[in-house]
Amino acid sequence: MQKYLRFYWIVLAWSPVMAAETTSHPDVMARIVVTANSYYKNVPALTADDVIVKDGYKPVTIHALVPLRDARADLEIYVLVDNSSNSEIGQRFMELREFLASQPPTTSIGVAYIQDGRLKVAQTPTHDRSRAIEALNPPSGSNPSNPFRPLAELIEGWRPDSSRHVVLMISGGVDPGASAITNESVDTTLDLAQRAGVMVYCIYHPGAEYPTSGFMALYSGQIQQAHLATESGGTAYFQDLGPLPSFGPFLADIGERLANQYLVEFETNVETRGAMHDVSVTSKLRDVHLTAPWRVWVPAPPALTSDPPTKRPVIAAHKKTRRQAL
Repeated sequence: MQKYLRFYWIVLAWSPVMAAETTSHPDVMARIVVTANSYYKNVPALTADDVIVKDGYKPVTIHALVPLRDARADLEIYVLVDNSSNSEIGQRFMELREFLASQPPTTSIGVAYIQDGRLKVAQTPTHDRSRAIEALNPPSGSNPSNPFRPLAELIEGWRPDSSRHVVLMISGGVDPGASAITNESVDTTLDLAQRAGVMVYCIYHPGAEYPTSGFMALYSGQIQQAHLATESGGTAYFQDLGPLPSFGPFLADIGERLANQYLVEFETNVETRGAMHDVSVTSKLRDVHLTAPWRVWVPAPPALTSDPPTKRPVIAAHKKTRRQAL
């Protein structure tokens, strides 16, 4: 009888350890905002069965696809104006004001400027359209400077919440200090945007000195804006090296894209959590194109540890009960 009791108490004493060793980590879900658009027809409503998500090269399971409209349409958008992009303003900023005024009531608007390489926030995101539009002024002119460091500062200072975060940057994208097509500050800013889930849309607009600027400098500015916008889940707009004839068509395209976005929640590969993951999102539907950030931050699961101090009282209690039984 004593042998059976001894085995019983050993099993009870070690059961917390066994449970800790056999408990698996909870699933870690990644979330990404996906934009749907079509060049030939109105974008249909999507379901999870219409979308393929790959983590690296491996397809992963989609657990939810939520349309970001109606009660889920909250959006914060910052208009970031490079003050050195002051060429042939014309009616372009009137078009920008009309675009901001037409945004749905779930959108809050902020306004900031790049002035001599420094970030100047004129209005934090607000639902008051008149305050946001009053803070928006055409570029007044400033010394050409790296526009990506102020953008990085804006992203770093943006308080995370449940809203989508979007930056509409109006700039020539030219960094006078860059000596090549590649630009380390662009890659740093892109990494911050992807980690924070901030989508960047860029409208190319050069400075007044663009006719005398070198081809490679202007072209590099466009390339860097396209690199940043595309890989953050946004879009860059330009036609040639001169100012766009109008912002209107491109602002309309941005509005259409913001109205057709989805939050996709998917399971990640367990081996590489706590890191940036390369992801790709594609549509199974014909003529429906999906854009999304090229990388997403996947947090590590919480560590599971046994608690030795709690085991000793349990074992002691078992011993006491055993003595009483004997």
